[in-house]
Amino acid sequence: MTENKKALLAYLAVCLFWGSTYLAIRIGVRDFPASLFASFRFIIAGSILMFYVKWKGYDLPKSKQAVKQQAIIGLMMLLGGTGLVCHAEKTLHSSIASLIVSSVPLFIAFLEIIVLKQQKMSVKGVLGLFIGFGGVSILALSGSGKIDLDMTGMLLMLGASLSWSVGSVYSKQVEKQGHIISNIAIQMLSGGLGLLILGALTGEFNGLSPSMDSVFALMYLVVFGSIIGYSCYIYALQVWPAARVGTYAYVNPVVALILGVIILNEPVNLTIVASLVIILSGVVLVQSSKIEKQ
Repeated sequence: MTENKKALLAYLAVCLFWGSTYLAIRIGVRDFPASLFASFRFIIAGSILMFYVKWKGYDLPKSKQAVKQQAIIGLMMLLGGTGLVCHAEKTLHSSIASLIVSSVPLFIAFLEIIVLKQQKMSVKGVLGLFIGFGGVSILALSGSGKIDLDMTGMLLMLGASLSWSVGSVYSKQVEKQGHIISNIAIQMLSGGLGLLILGALTGEFNGLSPSMDSVFALMYLVVFGSIIGYSCYIYALQVWPAARVGTYAYVNPVVALILGVIILNEPVNLTIVASLVIILSGVVLVQSSKIEKQ
C-alpha cells in the first residue's frame, strides 16, 4: 500500500472517530470537571502509547529541543484545542461544537497560505473551503432554533479551533526526530499534564464525582479519540498538507448529526440533508485540488 493510500485511510478514520467524540465529550463533561476529563483521557492514552514505544523499542527524540517541540504541539492541540472543547461542551450542544470546529480548515489555510506563505492552493481548492464552510453554516442555521447557542461556549470553540490549527501547522515545521508514535505519546502526556495542572489550579478535584456514563465516555475517547484518531491525524499530517487534512472538520458534523438521529432521535429535514451534500462537495474539491509548496 502506498503512503498516500495509507494517509487516505488515516484521514477516513479521523473523520469517523472524531465525528463521534463530540457526543462522547458532551456525555462525559455532564458530571466530570472539563479539564480533568480531558487530562485523564490524554494521560491514560499517552501512558499506553509510551509503554508500547518502550515495548517495541521505538526511538525517542534524541535532543531536548525536539522533546520541547513535541511538548509545545501537545499543549497547543490538546490543552488549548481539546481542553477548550471540553469546557465549551459544558454549555454547548455537541452538534454545534462540531460545526464550529469546521473553521479549522479555514484557520489552517489562512496560516499556511497568507501568514507563512508556505502553501499554494488552486482556485478549486479555495472554492472548496468556502463551499464546505457554507454547508456547515446552513446546517447550523437549520438547527439553531432547537439548539442552545451559548455565546461563551461558541467563543471557547473558536479559541479551540484556532489553537488546534496553530498546533497543526507548527507540527509540520519542527524537525522530525524519533518514531512517530513516540512523538504522539510525548504530545499526549504534555497536553494531559498541562490540563491536570489547570484542573488542580481551578479546584476541579473538589467536584470530582464521575458517573459510569462519564467513565465509559472517557474510555471511548482514550481508545478511539486519542490512541487511534489522534495517531491517524498526526500520520496524515506527515504525508498531506495541513489544509487538506484539516477538511476532516467538514465531515465531523455529518457523523455528529447521524449519531444525534440514532441516539438522541433528533429530527432530519431536507435543509439538513442538502447541507450535508454541500459539505461533502467542499471536501471533495479540496481533496482533489492541487496544493503545493511555494
